Amino acid sequence: MKPISVHHAHKSYGAKEAVKGISFEVDEGLLFGLIGPDGAGKTTIFRILTTLLKPDKGEALVLGLDVVDDYRQIRKHVGYMPGRFSLYQDLSVEENVAFFASVFGTTIDANYDLIEPIYSQLEPFKDRLAGALSGGMKQKLALSCALIHKPEVLFLDEPTTGVDAVSRKEFWQMLHRLKEENITILVSTPYMDEAEQCDRVALMQDGQILSIDTPERITKTFHNQLWAIKTENKYQLIQLLRSYEYAESVQPFGEYVHYTDKREEVQAEHIMEYLKSKGVINPTVVAIAPDIEDTFMRLMEQEETYE
Repeated sequence: MKPISVHHAHKSYGAKEAVKGISFEVDEGLLFGLIGPDGAGKTTIFRILTTLLKPDKGEALVLGLDVVDDYRQIRKHVGYMPGRFSLYQDLSVEENVAFFASVFGTTIDANYDLIEPIYSQLEPFKDRLAGALSGGMKQKLALSCALIHKPEVLFLDEPTTGVDAVSRKEFWQMLHRLKEENITILVSTPYMDEAEQCDRVALMQDGQILSIDTPERITKTFHNQLWAIKTENKYQLIQLLRSYEYAESVQPFGEYVHYTDKREEVQAEHIMEYLKSKGVINPTVVAIAPDIEDTFMRLMEQEETYE
């Protein structure tokens, strides 16, 4: 039995199709990522799987239980950390955890061994109101509350959005420790670099899944040579490359522009000669290996072409 199975799920809000007949499965004990920008449909999927929304069509099962018919049983066995901080801000840290433990008929002490690596960082502030915590501390408190009843499946909807880089790193370290407890984890994020932290990912855009596989295998589907190009005027560079007759894709990435060429064999000198002929002085053109963000952008371009 797969902990999570989704078959042709569809959900609309009025005329807007938020989820367009998607299907995927998650194996037991995996850290599975839904990766995509805002509006991709990630939160809608989470709300369906945590029984907060009914799909218009299709089927969704959690631990073999139907999200519509068996919602009461599902809620006993899953933990959910929504995208927005949703705990009681006028209760203290300890009071929040104790309250959520009581909702599930347990206590802080009963499953303390599970939350201890996380909650121990909060204990010096256990009397502080939740609303007065920093972003990283709120994140740890929300995770402690989602884990207090020792769920079999943990849903984390964009848990690192709006927190600092150090807190993001610590959070992923905590998730990898939780995997050792054989908890199946489904996490969503708009941050492409976090895809590398997952065992398996689904890349999402516009309510659809573009690709599902390990991050390594998805990246290997990018077959063209990728070039990182830099000049003093980035805007001018983008315009020149997009008007180049051999240009296949042109995407801004930080201070560089990532470029692929239609020709089977192309050298850095070919691209440099073109740019110099347009008045660009000393362009930098370097062959690089694509990452998962490059691959995601490529898949989006292909999807738009098919449409």
